[in-house]
Amino acid sequence: MMKPTRKRIWLLVPCLAMACTIAAASFFQNVAPGGAGDVKNILPEKARAALRNEWLRWRLDNVIPMIMRREGIDMWLVINREYNEDPVYMSMMPEPTMSARRTSILIFHDRGAQAGVERLTGSYYGTGDWYKGTWTDKKKDQFDSLAEFIKSRNPQKIGIDVSEHWYFGDGLTAALKGKLEKALGPEYTKRFVSAERLCIGWLETRSPQEMSVYRHLCGIAHDIIGEFYSNKVITPDVTTTEDVVWWIRQRLTELGIDTWFQPSINIQRRKNESEKAGQDMRTIRRGDVLHCDFGIKYLGLCTDMQWQAYVLKPGETEAPAGLRAALDRANRLADVFLAEFKEGRSGTEVVESSMKKGTDESLRPSIYAHAIGFHGHGAGCTMEGRPSESAPEGTKERGRYTLFPNTAYSIEFSSTSSVPEWDGQDVRIAYEEDALFTGGVAKFIDGRQLKFLLIK
Repeated sequence: MMKPTRKRIWLLVPCLAMACTIAAASFFQNVAPGGAGDVKNILPEKARAALRNEWLRWRLDNVIPMIMRREGIDMWLVINREYNEDPVYMSMMPEPTMSARRTSILIFHDRGAQAGVERLTGSYYGTGDWYKGTWTDKKKDQFDSLAEFIKSRNPQKIGIDVSEHWYFGDGLTAALKGKLEKALGPEYTKRFVSAERLCIGWLETRSPQEMSVYRHLCGIAHDIIGEFYSNKVITPDVTTTEDVVWWIRQRLTELGIDTWFQPSINIQRRKNESEKAGQDMRTIRRGDVLHCDFGIKYLGLCTDMQWQAYVLKPGETEAPAGLRAALDRANRLADVFLAEFKEGRSGTEVVESSMKKGTDESLRPSIYAHAIGFHGHGAGCTMEGRPSESAPEGTKERGRYTLFPNTAYSIEFSSTSSVPEWDGQDVRIAYEEDALFTGGVAKFIDGRQLKFLLIK
């Protein structure tokens, strides 16, 4: 089957590109977050489930046909077991699904633009009107029944979730693959192809609704950062970094939302001040630069942010000029990086160009950005500028994957600056903020940090 071009793909579902662009344009900001009180508007569980199911309907109707035709695969199998779910499986199931049941099988069969994509299940248990059941005679073996159905449709390319480098595309276990091969026989087994790019495409593509509500998610995260970077939580010379971390965890529990990783708070301190404090880098002192790494998971989507705060010394009303300049330099690197996002570019091309331009401007960059979405370290374009020995395995191969529209990213990097007020000591601004790539541009979803948050 000839693969359509990107232009033709979007013509197949014109509402996707247009609606996503319109949704994003209404909330993109490259300024400081407005503090709209998003934390006050967290939905109860029943409303969350209804909203996520509404999103899922749209995604199944629009994203699945788009990616299957883009990749030229006419049948996609997602096969997994209870408590050992394929990374894509739960994102394809309606609320209130908590796990796969026994051996669960989803089947997507593209019959062409006119007939559309059939959504089927070869599982024992039904899924209402979400997926039509194919295992109608339970006296038959599950995989024999699946094989009969597949042969009746005679697909030319059967996508299965096996991948050497993409963990999101490697959800089919060896045992289940063996059962499938035995039931189908060699004629159909030779039609197997990796569905890794289907997995990535499904997970990375954001719907118009998801893109719009992502602003709210980032607003919640920004509200919480503003809470813990304040005297509500921090008393200088008393509060420890661990105290703040566990305050964050407790706050999220009270709000009924999750974090996908343990938050962290780190301290940078002027060398002579460290000596006075006896090298205690746990207790927060006046004059410290604080750095957080913090992300939430809400409505099935993740955020990932790193912000800086400064603890004022007596008589100070703002951070020293050298620290403010360091943050300004980091924001300049963010501008350089975002400007390199172009559809069709590989992650490696984006990061290499950004690193060169950042280095030419003496910003002392290190870039290690990643996609976000259903997972915090999500499926999508990989942008890794660190040396191979410092980067995750498989980064080089994943860096070849190209940018597609309507995708979300954690814009993560560091910029190092010499601070005169700290006797020329280097200060590393580890920067991370969430952005969307849509309409041909990448912009921050709910603004970014332009100034240090100040703690009295």
